[in-house]
Amino acid sequence: MERTHPALSDLPGHWRGRTHVASGPWGPEHSVDAEVTYHQVAGGLGVVQSYRHVEPDGSHFEGHGIFTVDPVRNDVLWYYVDSTGAPPGSAARCTWRNGVLRVERRSDAGWTRHSIKIEGNVLTHVTELHVVGKDDGGDAPDAATNGKASPYKPFMRSEFHRV
Repeated sequence: MERTHPALSDLPGHWRGRTHVASGPWGPEHSVDAEVTYHQVAGGLGVVQSYRHVEPDGSHFEGHGIFTVDPVRNDVLWYYVDSTGAPPGSAARCTWRNGVLRVERRSDAGWTRHSIKIEGNVLTHVTELHVVGKDDGGDAPDAATNGKASPYKPFMRSEFHRV
């Protein structure tokens, strides 16, 4: 019996590539070698994700998540924690459309949007940030734009090839 959600079925494996980090309060724009692994757990009901890259100064960034299937709604949930020190939130509900797994997560600092897709032999993971400010209009990530533009700014874009 296949229990893995279609959004997760092609992820398992070891992937290597490059991550482009946009400039921001964390530092200047740069690219780094990166790797991510995904492996199935719990009889296919979960997929564990481990990402890591080393910064030019020798420090590293790592993030770990687990994707699982909500058996009632038959969609994907993502629990995630990384080395930034921000406390992990609750599980975020993902969407799966046109081959793109997308999730928006809220924290005290704002919103993070992730998009993950596989085309051919390339896995692309795009991370964008939206910092919540006192004048942005509220809790929704698009509150400041009135539907006219994305409030998200590029943070990281990774492209990987299966090893």
